[in-house]
Amino acid sequence: MRKLLIALGLTSALLAFAGTSADAPKPSASTAISSNRAVHERWMTEGEKRYRANCSRCHQPPHKFPPGVMAMAVRHMRVRAMLTDEDTKYVLYYMTH
Repeated sequence: MRKLLIALGLTSALLAFAGTSADAPKPSASTAISSNRAVHERWMTEGEKRYRANCSRCHQPPHKFPPGVMAMAVRHMRVRAMLTDEDTKYVLYYMTH
């Protein structure tokens, strides 16, 4: 009898849980696009800020080069300018987009 009650309780809990996830609203495509756009803007803003703080003392604003060329240049300058890993990621994103 005890096993039956436990099984019945678990089954009802699973059914209740399954119903709530099925009823949850799904994000629309426009929500995902606006979220991606916001992330892009945040990375660009942060990358520009870090570029100005670390790179603009010696360099003009970046030209558009292929990402591979920029990655090589940023890795080289990371050592010379003592950039953190986080600075490097933001600056590279800013320079390649």
